[in-house]
Formats: sequence, C-alpha cells, structure tokens
Amino acid sequence: MNNNTNTNYKHISASHKLIDLKLDEVWHYRDLILLFTKRSFVVKYKQTILGPLWLFISPVLTSLMYLIVFGNIAKLDTSGLPKILFYFSSTAIWTFFADSVTSNANTFIGNASLFGKVYFPRLTVPISNVLSNLIRFMIQMIITVVLYIYYVSIGLEHPY
Repeated sequence: MNNNTNTNYKHISASHKLIDLKLDEVWHYRDLILLFTKRSFVVKYKQTILGPLWLFISPVLTSLMYLIVFGNIAKLDTSGLPKILFYFSSTAIWTFFADSVTSNANTFIGNASLFGKVYFPRLTVPISNVLSNLIRFMIQMIITVVLYIYYVSIGLEHPY
C-alpha cells in the first residue's frame, strides 16, 4: 500500500486573472529578492577595473560632459540653479529611470535558464533590478545633497 498523503503540495496553474500580481507570494520570497538585488549590484561593479568607485566617477563625468556641452557651448539656462548641481541631479534621476527600464526589458531573456529550472514568482527579478538601481540612485542623491549643502554654505541663498 502506498501512503503518499503529503499535504504540502503547491498547485501551479496557468489560469489566473489578468492583473493578479500575487504580491503575497512575492512577499514570501523577499529573501530571494534581496539575494537577486545583491547579485545584480555586485556583478555590475565587480567586473570593472575601478569597482565601486564607478558609482561616483560615472555620474560626475556625465555631469561634467553635460556642463560643457549644454551649459557652456549651448548656453542652456538652469533658472539660477548652479549648473553642476542641475546636471548632477538630473543625471541621477535619468540614470535610475533608464537603467530600471533597460534592465527589466532584458530580464526574462537574460534569466530564461533560471526561470525554466525552479519555480519562484517571476516578479522577484524585476523588483530586484529596481532595488539595485535604487541603491545606486540613493548614493548619487547623497552626493547631490552634499553639493547642495556646499552651494548653500558658500552663500547661495535660494538655489532654485
């Protein structure tokens, strides 16, 4: 006689509502989200020569390039805001948005082998991509706040 009365079965089906995100299931896999976030963040900077310094160098170089091209050559107005502060903050915001969209657009192609091996909520990977980009964004915003404090301390009354 076969006693397979295990009640720990998980039913997986393809039939579900159109907008059923199953957020309770995503919350159950929050440790996996943290692991994917760490993996995404570490892999991005481990493969570069400068490593985590690239978090600071990339936005600074991009902002300096915008300062030269748009601020000095094109002479675009920043409405009284210091040009480097304007370009640095806008670069941080745009980079967060663009990287989140780009990394999530390639998520299911880049992780197809992982998705075929084990079951986990597919929403965990895009969430981890956004969290990884959010960490980078927060670091860049700290630099922006330091720049803002510097400009306020040297006597810029209202930088906006």
